[in-house]
Amino acid sequence: MAVTAQVRDQVGWITLDRPPDNAYDAAFLEELDRCVGEVAEAEVAVAVIRSASERFFSAGAEVKGYLERSPEESLQMARRAQQVLGRFADESPLFIAAIAGHALGGGYEIALACDIRIAAEGRYRIGLPEVTYGLLPGAGGTQRLPRLIGLGRALELLTTGRTVAPAEAERLGMVDRLVPAGEFDQAVADLAAGLAAGAPLAVAAITRVVNDGVERTLADACDRELEELAALLASEDAREGVTAHTEKRAPRYSGS
Repeated sequence: MAVTAQVRDQVGWITLDRPPDNAYDAAFLEELDRCVGEVAEAEVAVAVIRSASERFFSAGAEVKGYLERSPEESLQMARRAQQVLGRFADESPLFIAAIAGHALGGGYEIALACDIRIAAEGRYRIGLPEVTYGLLPGAGGTQRLPRLIGLGRALELLTTGRTVAPAEAERLGMVDRLVPAGEFDQAVADLAAGLAAGAPLAVAAITRVVNDGVERTLADACDRELEELAALLASEDAREGVTAHTEKRAPRYSGS
């Protein structure tokens, strides 16, 4: 299978493994959709999207596929890609993209759909070069990138198709954290484990409010924030967290 999922120590691990470059086709998208569903059903607080390749996170949609499909078929695949990547915001886990190789086009759009992007130092490239093929990013890239790094910076990258090295990606805000390549796997594992060991209800609520609030007015989003806070205030986890703080001990969260 091109995409697999497993749950280990309360963390979901989704691995992209379609040699040589994790380029995706329609079957790949269906497998990714299935794996997102598996980690969501496992009720983990955190899920990591990673690659089995040392050189590529993902090269995105197969470029030659545009010559083999009709325009209508390509549009349908883009629509399906939007649906699958949209699930990252709809499901409860906080999704982390672990990038240690080229993340291009639809491959970077997978990372953009995640909540946090952690990258390894290296000589690979990150970006959305679709304009150089006479196309535009069709899996949410034109919308998620401006929300992430700002309108002007996003337009420069989108309209030139310029890709960047990991260090510049961090400076621009395209990735959230950059770590030495030799420390990458441990850094990803530590981040995921730390989040998984936290308050699961609060992590899920924060993820929902942030993702949902981007599409709302500030006043409406703040009302939504209070709705989530009300549920947390009535939870056993909140009582445990506050009690543990006053007793100066580590909290023992139950997810209830």
